[in-house]
Amino acid sequence: MAASPSRPAVLLVTDLTYPARGRRYGDEDTLLSARLREDFTVALCHPLDAVRLMDSFDVVLVRNSGPVIHYRSAYEEFRTEAAARGIRLLNPLHGRGDMAGKRYLVDLTAAGRPVIPTVDRRDHLDRLPAAAEYVVKPELGADSLGMRIVTADELHGPAVPLDGMLVQPLVDFRYEVSFYFVDRVFQYALHAPDPARRWELVPYRPEPADLDFAQGFVDWNTLDHGIQRVDACRTRDGELLLVELEDLNPYLSLDLVDHATRDTFTAALKRSVRSLLDAG
Repeated sequence: MAASPSRPAVLLVTDLTYPARGRRYGDEDTLLSARLREDFTVALCHPLDAVRLMDSFDVVLVRNSGPVIHYRSAYEEFRTEAAARGIRLLNPLHGRGDMAGKRYLVDLTAAGRPVIPTVDRRDHLDRLPAAAEYVVKPELGADSLGMRIVTADELHGPAVPLDGMLVQPLVDFRYEVSFYFVDRVFQYALHAPDPARRWELVPYRPEPADLDFAQGFVDWNTLDHGIQRVDACRTRDGELLLVELEDLNPYLSLDLVDHATRDTFTAALKRSVRSLLDAG
């Protein structure tokens, strides 16, 4: 390895130029890499270069690398090669959330957990609550790619294929809120007061019940190391429902938190890298 044992080498996998709507991938990962460089030797690479480079680093940290739907075969190669070579990854690739697709929403619905009701089969549509409109989205989708909103009549007709798709009622919610965790420990929360402006976020002070809600999904997941973001919506009745559990490359909106919160988060991430190294 190029780095000494006291200063491990970290490969930060990111797509600095991905045109994310409402988010600045490049700015966030430039900031994060600068903070990590205080403790580690750090290099940045595009996700398509990770397989060729990762053997030269102690830890591979997957950050704002963009939806893998755009490079599915390369991503599958990355997963296979990382496992075969014993690469230390943050996040480890055995998560049960978005990194494995969105079918966990179906499983959590069946288990009676507080999630937006979700099914993946046409003959299970009757398990969903009645709604005027429904969301149909790919099981392996991300960033709203391939998502459609259809009427109840359209949903039951032949014009809406459901193979490989998930179906949910369109929920009338008050706002969305995101909870950010490192190594299963809560760091901060942000929310979008306007449902039509998902990425216009402001700080959010969660109630104890909110934290219990988010912690429950983080504990359900199998990741002892790394970053997770729990996205939820607040219904008109005041209930929180899970929207998604992002455990592959969650955007962190670090530019929207105060300096103290940012410092606490980056310190937690550094400890996560160290703990992954210590775990062997």
